[in-house]
Amino acid sequence: MNITEKILSQKYGKEVNPGEIIEIDVDLAMSHDGTSPPAIKTFEKISDKVWDNEKIAIVFDHVIPANTIGSAEFQKVARNFIKTQNITHHYTHGEGICHQVLPEKGLVEPGKVIVGADSHTCTYGAFGAFSTGMGATDLAMVYATGKTWFMVPEALKIEVEGKLPEGIVSKDLILNIIGEIGIAGATYKTAEFCGETIDNLDVESRMTMTNMAIEMGAKNGIMEPNQATIDYVCSRTGKTKDQLNILKSDKDSVYEKEFLFNVDDLEAQIACPNDVDNVKPLSQVAGTHIDQGFIGSCTNGRLSDLEAAAKVLEGKQVHDDVRLIIIPASKEIYEIAMNRGYIKTFMDAGAIVCNPGCGPCLGGHMGVLSEGETSISSTNRNFKGRMGDSKSSVYLANPSVVAASAISGFIENPDNLNSK
Repeated sequence: MNITEKILSQKYGKEVNPGEIIEIDVDLAMSHDGTSPPAIKTFEKISDKVWDNEKIAIVFDHVIPANTIGSAEFQKVARNFIKTQNITHHYTHGEGICHQVLPEKGLVEPGKVIVGADSHTCTYGAFGAFSTGMGATDLAMVYATGKTWFMVPEALKIEVEGKLPEGIVSKDLILNIIGEIGIAGATYKTAEFCGETIDNLDVESRMTMTNMAIEMGAKNGIMEPNQATIDYVCSRTGKTKDQLNILKSDKDSVYEKEFLFNVDDLEAQIACPNDVDNVKPLSQVAGTHIDQGFIGSCTNGRLSDLEAAAKVLEGKQVHDDVRLIIIPASKEIYEIAMNRGYIKTFMDAGAIVCNPGCGPCLGGHMGVLSEGETSISSTNRNFKGRMGDSKSSVYLANPSVVAASAISGFIENPDNLNSK
């Protein structure tokens, strides 16, 4: 059995098979300021008390602080629910993006079943958990009963070998994989990442990979925890390795399809408008005019991302025709970045630094695009109208490329800045 089947079998109480429909208990359920109110509205029609106030997390991140009266009303509904139901894990004061905050707060562990009313809930698969997104109505049933149903997914084995070249990161790798498999190539499948390259990735890089599993349609993305991941979880939860439910795929696991990627010669990758699988090497897209750069989101707003951007921006200036917006993924990351001088580097370069949250990623606020504008972004989606006007364009790239492009005024290879 593979790791996903083992987790679901444990929860179901007996061995499961792909295609089987099962009902299981949930270990953690999450919603944010955008999805909590619809879930609450449905929940209140079926129950007056949540199944377990300690297994629910609510995070304000999509539009924090509120940018419209409607957003303020949504947050008011969620705050009242938190108080009424005595929800233990609530983060409503700019602590950061849900998919960064939950692991930081020690709520994510290997072997857990985690659901959330946000499609990028698959991020937690980086920790060896089964995690997936769902709609607000489904989440309401979880809030009421602590249970949900799944069809056990078939699995794709995505093996990666080789050493990432200098300046090439997991964002480039996952874009390359999505470009190969396609935006619907893993629909309702488990995307299981493995191989020596995956084993050697740090925790932040692994989160970037599983975060974007949904961009090829996957039900969940997952990895066996490596030592770095185990150390991280232990430091956040206060548990020892022996107390964690670490599961691994059997060597004779059966997969619906297997893929093999080698990264030794991988070039920086760019997802071009308007689909995430419209991926091209940086060299084919370089020179494209941009109006805005954005570094942040649940995909690439972490400390290593800010560090990479700071190295590019140090001593340089953002192009006068470009707005560069940088948003740390969490308050913790923001504070460390300040202590290390990254925030000053960004501001000295002319970037706009905003409070932790999702902001421009979903076209919410703090960086909405107007008609005809082009953005290069470290986020996870570039669909038509994703970051603003339906006639704007979004390119996806790693943070170093975003920073270099903001300096040049067009999509640029960071190596070229060093040679000038």
